[in-house]
Amino acid sequence: MPVDPFESLREALKHSPDNVPLRQHLAEALLERGRAAEAEQEFRAALQLAPHHSPLQLGLARAFHSQGKSSEAIVVLEEMLKGREMPGAAYVLLARLLYREGDVPRSVAMYKAGIDDDPDCGDEEFEQRLGIVRDPEGAAQADVVEGRQRAGTEPTSDIPVEIERPKIDFSSVGGMESLKEEIRLKIIYPLQQQDLYKAYGKSIGGGLLMYGPPGCGKTHLARATAGEIKAGFVSVGINDVLDMWIGQSERNLHSIFEQCREDRPCVLFFDEVDALGARRSDMRQSAGRHLINQFLSEMDGATSNNEGLLILAATNAPWHLDPAFRRPGRFDRILFVPPPDETAREEILQLLCEGKPMEDIDYYAVVRKTKDFSGADLKAVVDRAVEAKLQEAMKAGSLKPITTRDLLQAAKLHRPTTQEWFSTARNHALYANEGGIYDDILKYLRL
Repeated sequence: MPVDPFESLREALKHSPDNVPLRQHLAEALLERGRAAEAEQEFRAALQLAPHHSPLQLGLARAFHSQGKSSEAIVVLEEMLKGREMPGAAYVLLARLLYREGDVPRSVAMYKAGIDDDPDCGDEEFEQRLGIVRDPEGAAQADVVEGRQRAGTEPTSDIPVEIERPKIDFSSVGGMESLKEEIRLKIIYPLQQQDLYKAYGKSIGGGLLMYGPPGCGKTHLARATAGEIKAGFVSVGINDVLDMWIGQSERNLHSIFEQCREDRPCVLFFDEVDALGARRSDMRQSAGRHLINQFLSEMDGATSNNEGLLILAATNAPWHLDPAFRRPGRFDRILFVPPPDETAREEILQLLCEGKPMEDIDYYAVVRKTKDFSGADLKAVVDRAVEAKLQEAMKAGSLKPITTRDLLQAAKLHRPTTQEWFSTARNHALYANEGGIYDDILKYLRL
């Protein structure tokens, strides 16, 4: 029987189980020999003794990476970013993982941060894949330089904001009763009972952040909130704010806030807010940090009164949002928007099938086969069933109604898009759940 080359180290740990350097040495030796699963266990045990030990965190990330556990490795490395004690090798490993996930801009930023910290971490082959070139002095330069002026262009002036008057309200939103009640408490009741709230010193306004898998109705819920209180509604995306000219993005953001303040009550909705409010620790260029600081200043009402300005935001990746946004007075209510439950799925299916030729649809039968389907997934199911029926009707030369069987067949062919999101969210909820922010995800997954 072959002798385990690490038996002596394991024996020493039995006599000194709290010896962090010894356990770290064993873990790194195991990883070097390709025994990543065992190394993972040793790194975990050592981190229980020294939770903020950077080399151990990096070792655990490398063990995850060696086993193909990219999401777990990314979570560990992004936790290291918060502590601002990240070695160059960790930045480069994070860059590789982000590149594999398709997030090339962040991959470039992390790689440049890594080689700035430790030039020995550089990899010319990886730089070529990222599109990074070296200047004559050897410094890494990305193809796109933030804020550089280009010939033939001029900074944009303030663009008038289009303020909608939504005709939908909460009756148009299937299910989500607990979310609706949270929004009532934070936004609707203060407007309806202004004197009562002011008597308790509560301001009318504030921020609310919704997060969850894509396609689950966050934008629809925000628009319905504005309709519920007969308020104006402004939806802001990253393209409405970002500008290539230095300082213009901040002016654009200020202009949007100012125009909404002039039309109060108004719901100002930021879709994919993590694109505008990414962690400042992730950024090496100052322009992005200046924009986040401007965003925070506008939310605080540092120079203007935000009374009656209701700020809603949605994100699929709350772990990328700068923690400063979660401070009380900003997005102090954070709501998890899960895939619709059975009642909501039935209501959504009925709305989607309305006006189409149907024949005795057993909606509940379809609901039971669509667990974890988002509203967007359900629309895809109905669209697929309609397309199949259209082909059949064209061949027959007559109208053919959609049946329960058609919807069930379409649901069988469609994979819920929420599964990939939950695989990533699960890792953040398990390994980066500071303050219990992701407890709702653990509860939903029954972990």
